[in-house]
Amino acid sequence: MQTDMHAHQQPFIAKQRLCILGATGSIGLSTLDVVRRHPDRFTVSALTCYSQLDAVVKQASEFHPEFIVCADPDNYASLQQKVHDAALQVEILCGQEGLVTVAQHDQVDTVMAAIVGAAGLAPTYAAVKAGKKILLANKEALVMSGSLFMQTAAAHNAQILPVDSEHNAIFQCLPERRQTAAFSANHQDDHGGDTSVAKLLLTGSGGPFLKTPIAALSSVTPAQACQHPNWDMGRKISVDSATMMNKGLEFIEAHWLFNMPKERIDIVVHPQSVIHSMVQYTDGSVLAQMGQSDMRIPIAHTLAYPERIHSGVAALDFTQLANFSFYPPDFERFPNLKLAISAVEQGQWASTALNAANEIAVEAFLQQKIRFTDIASVNETVLANVATTPFSSIEEVVAFDLECRQHALQLIEEKH
Repeated sequence: MQTDMHAHQQPFIAKQRLCILGATGSIGLSTLDVVRRHPDRFTVSALTCYSQLDAVVKQASEFHPEFIVCADPDNYASLQQKVHDAALQVEILCGQEGLVTVAQHDQVDTVMAAIVGAAGLAPTYAAVKAGKKILLANKEALVMSGSLFMQTAAAHNAQILPVDSEHNAIFQCLPERRQTAAFSANHQDDHGGDTSVAKLLLTGSGGPFLKTPIAALSSVTPAQACQHPNWDMGRKISVDSATMMNKGLEFIEAHWLFNMPKERIDIVVHPQSVIHSMVQYTDGSVLAQMGQSDMRIPIAHTLAYPERIHSGVAALDFTQLANFSFYPPDFERFPNLKLAISAVEQGQWASTALNAANEIAVEAFLQQKIRFTDIASVNETVLANVATTPFSSIEEVVAFDLECRQHALQLIEEKH
């Protein structure tokens, strides 16, 4: 009897072609670790870096992308030499133009948007306009341009999947119909969508200074601020976590990403970082997403969505978990958090201004030009002194962002 030789073969699945914006950062490294585990599902088309040239050349030697982008034009010649020495067949691009080119390239299906700060806005927005699948780890894109960003995503049928552990957790806890409709044009008009969802509950660890006496905060050092108790992150994000600005930016991001009014978003301090966020329903149910403090979980979820793949992270052992604790946020301890929540009410310009000022202030703190507690005062002063500005294009957003940065720099020079 003849048998069908192909009857039990798996169906052919085309590999996702990835562009990793920020390949040498912590999110980029975790993304490549997941990709490494699934060579049958993913291929890397483009890698980008800023200054870690040796690291990106090593990555290219393993993953064989078509493009490497060096975001800093000053490093272009040096990268060329290193690529030549490694005998790699790869096209080298540089600067913002290079980032935009690969983010919207025809040879790319999925863009991991993991460049920290405002520098990631232009390439991420280019990927949106090109209708890509975007794994959004750059929260500033939504903080800076919220409504414009989401309207553009709907118009170009781009799929936005949140990588931030908190937003990814909320996404996983939403009803399936809400997930699939999340970024349609209709969603942008429904003011909070599904009436079964009562609230989004963003959890945050409270960072390293949750129990530090408030009077002692003015003397903390950059090294202390970067020692997060649960997560291994870059220096800028670590400082944002210590001030809880990170949670404030996530509040703004959740407002735009899920089209949820600020009254239906709460922040809950959860020092253990096991529950990554929750969705509260009108019937009293609360769905929580839990897991290890490892970014490979949300990365694997967004890479394979709506399927599930192995991330390389061990499952929780509930017999080993300590008691969970939850607290309301302390706005006296974390004034940046209050600034961010009020910025949502003031309008898009306020979120853009706050983000710009904060990036400048955090860098000044890391360079020991200002104290830890000065970060919030710089942010508050910039917010109080810039003019209310409506945005109709990404260019207007970028121009206003620059204006706010210059104002923050001037304030810091006066303090220094």
